[in-house]
Amino acid sequence: MTNLLAQIDFTQIKVPTTKIGLVDINDPTLTLGGIIGTIFKTYIFYAAGIALLVYMIIGGFQLMFSRGDAKAMQGAQAKITNAAIGFVIVIVAFFIVQLVGQLLGIQGTAFGTIFG
Repeated sequence: MTNLLAQIDFTQIKVPTTKIGLVDINDPTLTLGGIIGTIFKTYIFYAAGIALLVYMIIGGFQLMFSRGDAKAMQGAQAKITNAAIGFVIVIVAFFIVQLVGQLLGIQGTAFGTIFG
């Protein structure tokens, strides 16, 4: 004898885990903020590190090929300095966001394990 649709116990049906990239789309606690946070925590430091490396190399080449020209040397030094400052800003911004999240009681911050 077959069950009718109204007689099926839907609580016994298991939804398979569907992990797409970084997140499990069947996680009931998944939010848009969680997805964005995971992407930022995973990729932003890699992207900032690669950008730092590229700008340092470009600035180094500009410095080497400036041939003593004061303007070209200043431009190359400024590029290297701006790359380092930008990388520091990315790191400090991450920690500020984490600290504010901890102060506001948002779960899943990096400081939750340190101060919690």
